[in-house]
Amino acid sequence: MKSMNETINAIKSCVYDEQLKYIYSASDENMDFYRNRYLEVIDLFKQTFGDARDIALFSAPGRTEIGGNHTDHQHGCVLAGSVNLDIIAAARPNGTNTVRIQSKNYSMDVIELDDLEVHEDQFDKAIALIRGILKKFVERGIKVKGFDAYTISNVLKGSGLSSSAAFEVLVGTIINGLFANGEVSAVEIAQMGQYAENVYFNKPSGLMDQTASSVGSVVSIDFNDTDNPIVNKVGFDLSKHGHALCIIDSGADHADLTAEYATIPSDMKEVANFFGKNYLREVNEAEFFKNIKNIRDKIHNDRAILRAIHFFSDNQIARDEVLALKNDDFDKFLELIRKSGRSSFMYLQNIYAASMPKQQAVAVVLALCDKLLGERGAYRVHGGGFAGTIQAFVPFDMLDDFKSGIESVIGEGMCHILSIRPVGGYELK
Repeated sequence: MKSMNETINAIKSCVYDEQLKYIYSASDENMDFYRNRYLEVIDLFKQTFGDARDIALFSAPGRTEIGGNHTDHQHGCVLAGSVNLDIIAAARPNGTNTVRIQSKNYSMDVIELDDLEVHEDQFDKAIALIRGILKKFVERGIKVKGFDAYTISNVLKGSGLSSSAAFEVLVGTIINGLFANGEVSAVEIAQMGQYAENVYFNKPSGLMDQTASSVGSVVSIDFNDTDNPIVNKVGFDLSKHGHALCIIDSGADHADLTAEYATIPSDMKEVANFFGKNYLREVNEAEFFKNIKNIRDKIHNDRAILRAIHFFSDNQIARDEVLALKNDDFDKFLELIRKSGRSSFMYLQNIYAASMPKQQAVAVVLALCDKLLGERGAYRVHGGGFAGTIQAFVPFDMLDDFKSGIESVIGEGMCHILSIRPVGGYELK
């Protein structure tokens, strides 16, 4: 770590520019923006916690799910990538037994290290995520001590870019940098984040979001063994094929839809249990289709059967997308994206909440994408669904008209043109 003044001077004198260009795939013209973000987080840290002799800077990105919609929690396969929106932090040990994390525009979270058990009254709160991650580091034998951190995010909350996973990875990356010499792997940090979200935050989720954020770049992930997921980086150069990645915010908030999300893994589990299994990845696809009548007769849940059909389809699509990219067959890749989107709409049924049938913002945006893109590009629901965002791959020559067409209906600033980020959780040195 450097002193606060030394760090500030290094940022102002462009010492960090090469790292920033690499992290954010940024050009010289964007450097003022990134320098100023880190200067701001240091200034806010100083205002909150006082001057510090030493300080460290950290970053963790949002993620985009490219393939495998709701396949991860069934131990399936996904294709995902980190994006150039992130949460950054300034942090330092504070010499106490207390962890204090202040996020801009939120109240401070304060945790004593001798109280790392689950607090049910903190379900759905950021403090629960912090406490759960601390618990896993301590269980791993890391000598964690008190620290202060200030965070700033431009990963839009509720955007489908998984701000929660980015926050979990950021906290894990801070602890790893301050107290573990960076020795905890990116996959382990992702697993800690998922544990905190499942057990301490009380939200059922797979491991895709955290892994994509923590590992970075574009990765294929096979969750057949969730203790040891197979993670491989995949070459993915959109600009080479004349396309841009757009994430469109539908304007609908998914903050109160935890119960809707929970129906997806529970429905899929119900079908898996018919075969005496816990997850659909353990079920033979041919046996499933052979037994659909018997499953219907027993569980009386057609939605669960349709969601299982989606799992088998999208699990294979995620693998086929990797193969298409490796073969540099971009037309095939786009075809698979469209196929995945149809499966989510028809079978997974995560485009709108059944409890709010008149609120179908995601479906409206999908219809706009269909109209604006025609037979070109590709689009699909992005992430958990029900509300949130849509992902679109848009040809460069259509990008301006596409963005203006979407925003004329949904609102200005709702179509975000993003880049794939080459790294995940990161400490600036």
